[in-house]
Amino acid sequence: MMSQLANINWISVLIAFVAYTILGGVWFTVLFKKQYAISLGKENELPAKPAPIFIIGPAVCSFIITITSALLLYALGLDTYSQAMGFAFIVGGGYLVANTFNIAINPNIPYPIHYGIISGAYHLVGIFIVSIVLVAMR
Repeated sequence: MMSQLANINWISVLIAFVAYTILGGVWFTVLFKKQYAISLGKENELPAKPAPIFIIGPAVCSFIITITSALLLYALGLDTYSQAMGFAFIVGGGYLVANTFNIAINPNIPYPIHYGIISGAYHLVGIFIVSIVLVAMR
């Protein structure tokens, strides 16, 4: 495990992480701000300044997802763009999107399907970006 961590191109991890994080900021505050608020049942509330955990938490999770993706891409020997896209489709759809919908299906999310589509699509696009960057800079 430690040797796999040493073999990772950490510059590519950092660039992929930053891209994933920026995508999240743009996705939820510009592209789908209103739809995201609707999915949470907060469309009629004035936007409040988010607590630090709502910024730091997703960034930490994105960093962990990026490192894990790098480890898996390296361990599986995936080094072409088509392999990266296949990886992203499997990991994105099989883990990230499915888990997002699973989290959304609880009594605290008033519109779980709507939330799952918005947040799941973000993770799917994000893992595609991460995978492409990691393979491009391998």
